[in-house]
Amino acid sequence: MTPVVGGVETAVYTVPTDGPEADGTLAWNSTTLVLATVLSEGTTGLGYTYGAPATADVIASELAPLLVGHSAWDVPAAQETMSRAVRNMGRPGLVAGAISAVDLALWDLKARLLDLPLVRLLGAHRAEVPVYGSGGFTTYDDERQDRQLRHWASEQGIPRVKIKIGEDRGRGEGRDRHRVARARGSVGDGVELYVDANGAYTRKQAVRVARYLDDHGVTWFEEPVSSDDLAGLALVRAATAVDVTAGEYGYTLPYFGAMLAAGAVDCLQADATRCGGPTVWLRAAALAEARGLHVSAHCAPHAHAHMAAAVPNLRHVEWFHDHVRIENLLFDGTLDPEGGVIHPGRDGTPGHGLTLRNDRAGPYRVR
Repeated sequence: MTPVVGGVETAVYTVPTDGPEADGTLAWNSTTLVLATVLSEGTTGLGYTYGAPATADVIASELAPLLVGHSAWDVPAAQETMSRAVRNMGRPGLVAGAISAVDLALWDLKARLLDLPLVRLLGAHRAEVPVYGSGGFTTYDDERQDRQLRHWASEQGIPRVKIKIGEDRGRGEGRDRHRVARARGSVGDGVELYVDANGAYTRKQAVRVARYLDDHGVTWFEEPVSSDDLAGLALVRAATAVDVTAGEYGYTLPYFGAMLAAGAVDCLQADATRCGGPTVWLRAAALAEARGLHVSAHCAPHAHAHMAAAVPNLRHVEWFHDHVRIENLLFDGTLDPEGGVIHPGRDGTPGHGLTLRNDRAGPYRVR
């Protein structure tokens, strides 16, 4: 008999940061994880997204009624059902996050029902998934930035790291340059150095900054201008040797198609906790492959690990400071990035391998 979804549950956890954090266009002091749990025949699938607590309301009121009684095997069909149902709600934003969390939970459920690691269900392309250390917030002073970068590069052996630039919506360009130079000094020439402006610069400013980045061996310039400015991204890309990347705010597959058609990026970023879960993330990776480009998984490293191992054109997964802290705190089954790689599914644990630590998670639950 085909197993069916028997219920969908939600929970919301808000975890304070370990210090003030900001990038080029936003500041924050906490991060919220919205959990979706899908049940079938005594087996549980777990999925999550990072976003507003109201995401849980979308799951409970709009998505859960569609899924109860739905085949646990047919995850793409469930994805299509959810996507069609939210047409008039507006999919981008927290609605997309809700679909993403449920889609991840459904894939986890299916893999657990089959007693397979998710990467085995999807089909592995690689055993090792490269990661890059990501943080370097604009609120950090020189000592805090140096300590974080050295931790990744020297202590964990991660050979690629990223800092935030574009401070104060591009008005802190002098300090950006200072911090890039400091970062290169912290990790030396043998480590890849990346930067993320979070859309803070104007087009001409981004081109000017890119030349400085190239002089310091920076090879990854993320969101030099707004990711909605596809023509601007293409302009910056054409004007510099540094790889231009974007895509983390892609909530639908057509967005990625438009970004690639515009020639806007050298590497496509996609976030499975925003774009529609593994179902849509894998499709976005295929679009990039068809253009001869790599795909990089944005944030939520443990949500991405198994699907990242399943695509041939993966560049890496973002080992983001905030999300690594939260995932290590709330879940058992997290992975070790020693040497700059993780190994999803190596221990044979079914699904994506994460289980909620209620003893630790309880104090942070807000819904």
